[in-house]
Amino acid sequence: MREKQERRWQELIGEIKKVDHRIDRTIGALGSRWGTSTEAAFRNALAGILEDSFGGRVERVEYKDESGEVFGWPDQVELDIIRNGEVLACEVKSAVSRGDVYLFERKVRSYEKHLGRKVNRLLLISPIMREKDRELAKTLGMEVYADADEVAP
Repeated sequence: MREKQERRWQELIGEIKKVDHRIDRTIGALGSRWGTSTEAAFRNALAGILEDSFGGRVERVEYKDESGEVFGWPDQVELDIIRNGEVLACEVKSAVSRGDVYLFERKVRSYEKHLGRKVNRLLLISPIMREKDRELAKTLGMEVYADADEVAP
């Protein structure tokens, strides 16, 4: 009787772990989808405001990095560029890691090299960013906008 009860407990624990794992994956997928949608919405709003109200031009530049200098192998590079007399590179992400900071810097340098345009300002916009990664970005010459309190009027 005791063995049967113990076996049933183990089965239930196994089922609970499966459900827990499935819930974790579902929440992760929803978070990822939310982040991607939020980035796109913010990017579209920024483009609309800058183009309609300030005469700037916002473009998504895409080109093939044949030498692999950005990702370590040949691949497509995408970069948001704002032009209003100056050239601004803008990276909008739902969360930024240390690797994202370095990747953005490599994208900008590659853009300058391949398209022959000097980038005057690097703008990194994200609500989620660790302080040490924020400091790294600033050290690399990026303007960081991590939350509403930090955006200058």
